Amino acid sequence: MRTLFLDFDGVLHPEFCHESRHFCCLPALAEALEQVQDCEVVITSTWRLGRSLEDLRSILPVRLASKVVGVTPRYCDLIDIPPTLVSYARHAECWAWLSSTQRSHLPWLAIDDRPWLFKPFCPALLLVDGRTGFTCEAGLQLLLRLSRM
Repeated sequence: MRTLFLDFDGVLHPEFCHESRHFCCLPALAEALEQVQDCEVVITSTWRLGRSLEDLRSILPVRLASKVVGVTPRYCDLIDIPPTLVSYARHAECWAWLSSTQRSHLPWLAIDDRPWLFKPFCPALLLVDGRTGFTCEAGLQLLLRLSRM
């Protein structure tokens, strides 16, 4: 099983867009993930901090929502972070979720628009331009990256 860590702001819609445009990029992601069978989704977005898992799932199309298995823990709640990840909050949150679910040996990929939240040159990061969000081109990149895992 492959794990996909998903951010919202800057990925599912452009960063700092009007709320009327929220989730405008969701169809491109949903279409790409329709082609992937063995992939679970974990939400890393700050939206997880003020909403329940069910509320987050309700935002997504049903087939994509069914792949969502959880949310990452908050960085401030983490203990025993590896020293190499202390400065990279989202990477550490992904690591903590993988460790706590006994999946640290399995392949994973994070879709995010903020590279500074991950260790430099993180091979598990699919970087999206936060000005545009997830595009059809990003969908092709996602499928290619997932096929190599």
